[in-house]
Parts: sequence; structure tokens; C-alpha cells
Amino acid sequence: MPYKSIAKEVVILAVISLATAFGVNWVSPKGIAFVGQWDTAQGVITAKAKNDMVAHELELDDIIMVKNIYDHQQAIFVDARSQEDFREGHIRGAVSLPIGEFESRIDQFKASYPLSQYIVAYCSGRECDDSHELAQRLFEHGYADVSVFIDGYPAWMAEGFPIE
Repeated sequence: MPYKSIAKEVVILAVISLATAFGVNWVSPKGIAFVGQWDTAQGVITAKAKNDMVAHELELDDIIMVKNIYDHQQAIFVDARSQEDFREGHIRGAVSLPIGEFESRIDQFKASYPLSQYIVAYCSGRECDDSHELAQRLFEHGYADVSVFIDGYPAWMAEGFPIE
């Protein structure tokens, strides 16, 4: 008989714990989404969090078109990855603006590049949303023409395109 009582208490505790966890997740601004876009064929994956930065309409998914933009110097390529990743390799001529250092580096960036500059942000591919976050923050600082190269540095390097 005591096992039924213990089992009942365990079930009650589990229900209370789950209700609390879901409640906190629901009200948290950084709560984990229950649905998302997990198919890389459709673009950058995203959990659709409340503060989701992924805007699929900004995505450039045709690497030949991106290379054409690069070849014709139509945009400045901006690397959203960490400074360490940038030092290990990046698209030739790209500018490093790590998302983790954005606030400390944006004033210098704005002094170097006018708000009318076309920017192509990139990071580590379709499983990385740093380039989307960078694009959003650049919009907030007045840049109006920003795209996101969703396949990022790994695809660029795999194609044998210019790197440093």
C-alpha cells in the first residue's frame, strides 16, 4: 500500500514540475520554442524563439549569385563569426564584425562604411543564425541593404572561392 502513495506523490511532483517548467518557458523572453524550421533545404534552421532573428526573405541561397556579387564588388562581406574563427579563415576581403562584439565595434564599423553600403553577412552555414542576428542589428543601426549568405564560409571554402 505505501507504494501507491509514493507513486501518487511522484506523479503529482512530476506534474507540478512540468507545469512550472512550461510556465517559466512561456513567460521567458528567451524561452525555447515548441516548433521550428529544421530543414536546411529551406534556409537557416531556427527554433522560432520569441526573439528569433531569422528572416528568410533576406537569405541568399545561390552560391553562384553570391560569387557574382563578390566578383563585381557590389557588397561588403561581413563575417559574423568569432574573431578566432575569422583568423582561421574567411572570405577574402571580408570584414570581421563578430556578433558577440557587436556593441563594442559598431561605431568603428559605421565610421568605415556608409549606411547606404550593401552588406552581405555570413557565418558558419545554415545551422548558424549569427549572420541573421548581425543583419537585424545592422538594420537597427540604420543600414537598409543587408542580405544573408546562408551557406556561409564553409560553402565558400568548399567551392574553392577566394579565402584568406
